[in-house]
Amino acid sequence: MANSERILTTHVGSLPRPQRLIELAARRDTDEAADQATYERELGAAVADAVRTQRSVGIDLIGDGEFGHPMGEDYDYGPWLRYVFERLGGVEITSKAATPPQRASDEIALGPMSERRDWMLFNEAYGDPQSGAALPAWNPDDPWPVVRGPITYAGQAALTRDIANFKAALAANGLEDGFLNAVGPASCARLANEHYATDEELLYACAEAMREEYTAIIGAGLMLQIDDPVIADNWDQINPAPSLDAYRRFTKVRIEALNHAIRDLPRERIRFHLCWGSWHGPHVTDIPLADIIDLMLAVNAGAYSFEAANVRHEHEWRVWQGLTLPEGTTLLPGVVSHATNVVEHPELVADRICRYAEIVGRDNVIASTDCGLGGRVHPQIAWAKLDSLARGAAIASERLWRG
Repeated sequence: MANSERILTTHVGSLPRPQRLIELAARRDTDEAADQATYERELGAAVADAVRTQRSVGIDLIGDGEFGHPMGEDYDYGPWLRYVFERLGGVEITSKAATPPQRASDEIALGPMSERRDWMLFNEAYGDPQSGAALPAWNPDDPWPVVRGPITYAGQAALTRDIANFKAALAANGLEDGFLNAVGPASCARLANEHYATDEELLYACAEAMREEYTAIIGAGLMLQIDDPVIADNWDQINPAPSLDAYRRFTKVRIEALNHAIRDLPRERIRFHLCWGSWHGPHVTDIPLADIIDLMLAVNAGAYSFEAANVRHEHEWRVWQGLTLPEGTTLLPGVVSHATNVVEHPELVADRICRYAEIVGRDNVIASTDCGLGGRVHPQIAWAKLDSLARGAAIASERLWRG
C-alpha cells in the first residue's frame, strides 16, 4: 500500500460537502419536495470535483469524500453512521424519545449518549454555545432507528450509485484506485433494538448485512475503509467506568464480529479506522491507545488509521516502540487534526511523519488525518489542512530518503 520512494498521503474519508448538496440532502431528510434527479446529478458532479481537488492538493490515496452519505447541515458529526439507517432492512425510524434502552448480553451496558462521562464532567462547557465545545442540540423528536425485524442489507441501489460516481471521477482524473468508507458492525449495532434477544445477536446480524457492502466495494476494484470508532469511544459511554478487563472482553466480541464480516476478503484491500469520536471537547475520559492497541491490530486489515495529531493522543506514538507490526501492515497515523482550526505547519507535519517512520519504517507509513474533516471544520480550513499534509509529506520524504 505504501511505496519505497516517498511518503504517500491520504485522509480518513469525510470532506466538506458543497452547500448545494447539503441543502438538497436536508430537503430529502425533511420530506420536502425535492427533485431526486437533481440531487443525483449534483452528487455525481460533487464527487468528480472532490476527486479533482484532492489530486490537485497532493493527496495520493483518494476517497469520494463520503458524499454518498448525506449531510443535512454545515457542521454535522453523524453522516458516517446515519447513512446506513436507510440501507438496512428491519429498521424503522422513530423519535429518540420512543426508542428503547440498549440491551446488554454481558457485564457491560452502554448508557445513553447524553450520559457520556466526558460530557457530564464538562457539562457547562459542552452546554455553552459560545465555548467551542457545544454539541448539537438534542431533540427527543429527532429521528432515530429502531430494529423491529431481521436485519438485512437493502442499500444496493445507493451503493451501486456511489461506486459508479467514484469510479467515473477516478477515471476522469486518470486514476484507477481509491477508497470508499463503510461503517463497521460494532458501530452499526448501536441501533435501538426491539427484535433481537441480545446485543450480540444484533451485532452479528449487522456484520452479515454489512458484509454485502464490504464485498461489493472490494469487488468493484476499490479499497474498503471500515469505520468503527466505537471500538475506542464505547469506553466513555459506559457509566460508571468498567474495569479494563471487562471492556476488553466486551470489545473483543466486536472485533470478532468484524473479522467475521470480512472473512475471506483480501486483507491488503482493507483499511480500518479507529478514533475517539470527532466532537470538539476535552476528551479526558478517552481510553488510552495502549489499552486497546492489540485489539485494533487483531482486525484483519492491511492498514490502520488512528488519531495521532489530536493533542489528547499525540503522545501515544511511544506505544508503537518495541511493537512488531504484522507483516504487510501499513500505519495511517493522523498528522493533521479535525479537532482544531489551527492549520498545522508543514514542518510539524513532517516531524510527526518522521517520528512514525523511524519507529516502524518509512515504507510502512502513509500520512493521513485524525478523522474526517467534512462537517467538523470550515471547508476553507479543511482544504488548507490537506495542503499542509501534502507539503509536510514532501518535507518528510526529503528527510527520510535524501536526508
